[in-house]
Amino acid sequence: MTLSLSAENFAALQARQLIARDFIWFVVRDRDTGGPVSDGYWSDVGSIAAAVIDPDTGSTVTRTFVGAGGMISISDIPRVSNLTVQNVQVKLSQVADRVNNLVRGYDCKQGKVQIFRGLFSTSSRALVAPAFPRFVGTIDSAPITTPPAGQSGDVTLTCTGNTMELTRSNPDTRSDASQRLRSATDNFYQDTATVSEWQQYWGKQSGPIDVRAIAQSAGWFNR
Repeated sequence: MTLSLSAENFAALQARQLIARDFIWFVVRDRDTGGPVSDGYWSDVGSIAAAVIDPDTGSTVTRTFVGAGGMISISDIPRVSNLTVQNVQVKLSQVADRVNNLVRGYDCKQGKVQIFRGLFSTSSRALVAPAFPRFVGTIDSAPITTPPAGQSGDVTLTCTGNTMELTRSNPDTRSDASQRLRSATDNFYQDTATVSEWQQYWGKQSGPIDVRAIAQSAGWFNR
């Protein structure tokens, strides 16, 4: 993902007047209805209605994120300039009721994950500009383990960046039936199934081979 800082963030960074906080947004599925369910956390205390840049539309939206009681850590997010698939681990606490409701009450597999970085002013304690996206992907796995008595358990979500989609092959084949699903009058592939069996006759008329004529022209009968 290309990182683009706003002019306000860039100026404040140069002046070393910023405090960084992480925001994470999940979209999982309701097991009964299949509908989307959203939940957000950030790496500070209390709840906050924060402006973030939606990575899907590029527009600014306001979302509510709850305090860091549920979010423990986010692994390093590599900044790359190629299509390398990024893998990020998000560690949540099972102690938090909200986290338990998220990972146990809903279907997290292949749920959406968006991670943002928000930069706050050291004087006003407010966001200098909308939080910008650092990672966009899906949840690959969300194993839930029961800790031994007296210990706290964590939920580690393994997330894969959306560039993974570029590595998937298209199972569709080049066939007449497939092409006509796109356009009923498109017959470009109508001969695909038989063209490999066609015989090409270069420099003469097509038709059955006259073995006797070939033999006579070669003078075989005079030998």
